[in-house]
Amino acid sequence: MKYNLFGNTGLIVSEICFGTMTFGGDGYWKAIGALPQDEATALIKSSVEAGINFFDTANVYSYGLSETLLGNALKTLGIKRHDVVIATKLRGRMGEGHNNAGLSRYHIFQSIDESLSRLDMDHVDILYVHGVDPLTPVGETMRALNDIVNTGKVRYISVCNWPAWMVMKAQGIAAANGWHKFEGLQYFYSIAGRDIEREILPMATDQKLAVMPWSPLAGGFMSGKYTRENEKAGGRRDNFDFPPINKDRAYDIIDVMSRISKAHDASVAQVALAWVRHQPAVTSTIIGAKSVEQLNDNIKSTRIVLSPAELQQLDEISALPNEYPGWMVERQSGDRQLNQQ
Repeated sequence: MKYNLFGNTGLIVSEICFGTMTFGGDGYWKAIGALPQDEATALIKSSVEAGINFFDTANVYSYGLSETLLGNALKTLGIKRHDVVIATKLRGRMGEGHNNAGLSRYHIFQSIDESLSRLDMDHVDILYVHGVDPLTPVGETMRALNDIVNTGKVRYISVCNWPAWMVMKAQGIAAANGWHKFEGLQYFYSIAGRDIEREILPMATDQKLAVMPWSPLAGGFMSGKYTRENEKAGGRRDNFDFPPINKDRAYDIIDVMSRISKAHDASVAQVALAWVRHQPAVTSTIIGAKSVEQLNDNIKSTRIVLSPAELQQLDEISALPNEYPGWMVERQSGDRQLNQQ
């Protein structure tokens, strides 16, 4: 296991982050996973033994049950609080009532206290805002997050699923007021879904923000189970077809990954995870699992070193189509390169 700095901070995290969305199974989350306490604890134990020090949850995962199971697992295993990095999220609806969702000051303060109670901790290391709230001004959200950090209940703040312009607006507001800024980004990123390469990843590189891809296997579609001949494979995609991807294009990518996996004596899933890990902006790839065997298979992806030729094959088959203004930026940048004759 290798370790990376969390953006422009001194926090060190493992290159793999274990996500606990499969814990609990309350409501529609059952389609993703419904692991009870003993199985959740076994997965946390295997993760720590493999060198993972970074764990990701959210208040909305099984409506708090995931946080509870994660906290119980760490306590049962006797894992010291300062040996792990814990991230949770807020924004999603946690009950009835107008103020039981969103990114208002009211809901942020309410949510962090409830998350800490479920986790049985006095602080979390990273708090993500888990999506856009169109009703709350960005300035109110950033002021509330700053104040939460100042209470000591949160060490760093980060963001999920916002457009790049909104992230930069938030960073500008925070900078102008001397508030804590976002240090990391959690976004869908997979060889089958490279959309964040247009705006999000260039922003992350420029601003020195950590990048934590979620669903690097595109909801299990890139695990190798799914092929043109086998569209139903008994995975979560059968009943929870998310996140959206171009499946015809994904099958072409799987064909190339299958050939590369044989050369490495690896699974297709390991190659898909290795591709994400090889991307220069990525800090820690979030993986989930329903069994220790699946977890260990995914962790083995850290041993795969893809050659330049293999990376080129994968990049070419999965490349994003050109979109404006990207193609115009590329065209007009030609006369501003160093070392030109």
